[in-house]
Amino acid sequence: MSFTLGILDQSIVFPGQSAAEALKNTVELAKLGESLGYDRFWVAEHHDSEGVAGSSPEVLVSYLLAQTQKIRIGSGGVMLQHYSPYKVAESFNVLATLAPGRVELGIGRAPGGLPRSTKALQKGIAEPETLDDKLVELRNFLNAPASETHAQPGLTAHPLPGQPARIYMLGTSVSSAELAAKQGLPYAFALFINSDPETARTALDTYRTQFNTEHGGEPEAILALSVIAADTEEEANALAGQHKTVRATLASGKTINVQTLEQAAEFARQAGETYTVVEREADITRGTKETVRKRLLELSEEYNVNSFVFTTIIPNFEQRTRSFQLLKEVFTGELV
Repeated sequence: MSFTLGILDQSIVFPGQSAAEALKNTVELAKLGESLGYDRFWVAEHHDSEGVAGSSPEVLVSYLLAQTQKIRIGSGGVMLQHYSPYKVAESFNVLATLAPGRVELGIGRAPGGLPRSTKALQKGIAEPETLDDKLVELRNFLNAPASETHAQPGLTAHPLPGQPARIYMLGTSVSSAELAAKQGLPYAFALFINSDPETARTALDTYRTQFNTEHGGEPEAILALSVIAADTEEEANALAGQHKTVRATLASGKTINVQTLEQAAEFARQAGETYTVVEREADITRGTKETVRKRLLELSEEYNVNSFVFTTIIPNFEQRTRSFQLLKEVFTGELV
C-alpha cells in the first residue's frame, strides 16, 4: 500500500523564541518537506495567543507558495465561521491562479481562539449562517458566479482559476464527519487534538457510510496525528515529555479542545458559562523508525486510512527536522 504524507505546522512560539523565529522555522520546514518528497504542507489558524504565530493562514500560504515549487500548500484550516465565504473564495482563487494545482483549503469548525477573539473576528457580521450553508456558498464561489437563486446573482469571486483550491473538512468529532460526508468533501480527523480512539473510529466510519457521492467524489479520509521519530527510543520519549489533551464541555453543550486545564477555565470564563472537563494523555506516536513504522501501519489498518498528516511538539528545530526526515524514511518506497 502506498501512503500520502503531509506536514501540519502550527508555527508554535516555543519558550525562548520570537514569533519571527517561529514563522521562519515554518518556512524552512515547508522547504524541507518539499525536498524530502512530502505531498502537502498545511498551516494552522490560531487567534489571540502569544504561543502561536500563525493567525492568518491565507497570508502564510501565499508566502510558502512563493518559497516552494511543487509541494501542495494549504490551510489546516481556515475557521470559516468567522468569515464571508465570498472573501475566502477570492483569496484562495487568487492563490490557485498563481499556483495552479498546489493550493488546498482546509476548513475548521473550531473558533481557533477564546471567545473574545471570536467576538472581535465576527464584529459587524449581521447575517450569521450555519457552517453547512457557508461551505455550500464557498465551494460555489470557488468555481463559478453566483446562481440566479443567490441573493446577489452573477456575483463572482474573481479570478476564477483553472484549478480551484480543493476543500478539505477538518474535525475532531462525529458531527464534523457528518458535515464532510453531507458535503462530499475529503475529511481529516485530528487525532492529535481529540485522542479518544472510539470517537475517531466512529467519526471515520460515519464519514464513509454517510458520504454523499452526488458531488462526484469518493470518501477520502486523512488521519492527522502527533509523531516524534528519533534515533533512539530514549530520545523519542524524552522529546515527547508529558503532554495532555483537554476537552471541555460548556453548560450550553458546546465542546472545545484545548491544551491545558487553565485554558479550559479561561475559555469558560470568557464565555460566561460553567463547564466540565476531561483530561487525557496526549496520543503521540513516538520511537525509532521501526517503532513508528509499526504504529503507523497499525493506525492505517485500525482506521482504514492511507493518508497521514504529521505534526509535532518538538521545540528544538534541528530535532524537529530530524524527526520529519526519519518519518519520510519510514515510508520510503511502497509499504505492504
